[in-house]
Amino acid sequence: MKKIIAFFISALLVFSLSSCSSGGETYKKDMLDLFDTASSISAADSSQADFNSHFDSVYNELLRYSRLFDIYKDYQGVVNLKYINENAAAAPVKADKAIIDLLLFGKQAYEITGGRVNIAMGAVLSLWHNASQAAAANPENAALPSQADLEAAALHCDIEKLIINENESTVYFADSQMSLDVGAIAKGFVCEKIADYIAENNIWSSAVLNLGGNIKTIGTKGGKSFSIAIENPSGGYLDVLSVSNGTGVVTSGDYQRYFTVDGQNYCHIISPETLMPPEYVSSVSVICADTALADALSTALFDMPPEQAIEFVDSQSSVEAVCLDKNGTLYYSAGYKDLVKK
Repeated sequence: MKKIIAFFISALLVFSLSSCSSGGETYKKDMLDLFDTASSISAADSSQADFNSHFDSVYNELLRYSRLFDIYKDYQGVVNLKYINENAAAAPVKADKAIIDLLLFGKQAYEITGGRVNIAMGAVLSLWHNASQAAAANPENAALPSQADLEAAALHCDIEKLIINENESTVYFADSQMSLDVGAIAKGFVCEKIADYIAENNIWSSAVLNLGGNIKTIGTKGGKSFSIAIENPSGGYLDVLSVSNGTGVVTSGDYQRYFTVDGQNYCHIISPETLMPPEYVSSVSVICADTALADALSTALFDMPPEQAIEFVDSQSSVEAVCLDKNGTLYYSAGYKDLVKK
């Protein structure tokens, strides 16, 4: 049977910004070379030249994070996660503080999500990545990773064997076959760091950062909320949200990245329990002030029945979510509808 592969990026669309609280026009630039996804920045600035200058500063910081957190490519003079994956089992590797902070948050995310987000699952996720890459290169011969290979790899995903020495700024693997994959948390984490960078350097007071559908708002739109549209996988929008002042919106969906084998789609999100893509929902959007947390939670909720996912969200403080199941039924957290644009 003919097999095909497809790759969808943006889970969220940011409606156009009008004149913002910092004054001036709104400008936007798209980026295609960061974190293996499509990204953009929209911000109010006094002129195109000033926006370009400010953008360059922010872009360079984004590029630094993108290279540090890359598990696939080497960069001259950069000790990144790829280097750590290749060397941390032999001896502790001295790492940039940004990597240490990310991995520490990854351990927190593991606890918060009951193990549904596990940055030490690289051995399993690499098998799925390789299968996806092979399918892209040769769709006619697309195949799933074997269950035996997945189960063997799963023996090397114990996050307790990821040893982080915060004082020494080192990373060590107590399992020689362990590897890291931070895809479930990295973009949301970087959104937070870039928002801090923008604030600390007084760059923009009104902006929207979009890293592959991980949305972070900065300030307001002329004193009003930004309008963030949550995409419907079957077309159009599920809702338009009114959010501002640091609120983040993150979506995980089975329509964003997937490959097809024998007519069935297999998405990029893998359950640590089944070692397969979850089958509960088509998309989950999480709204909260911390995009790193929203990124982790969107992945975790994708691996739960929607009723359980909403119950979990309602047990959290200042977190909202909407789940779309495979039949097109929507499930909302208690305060979600208060965020929908009237």
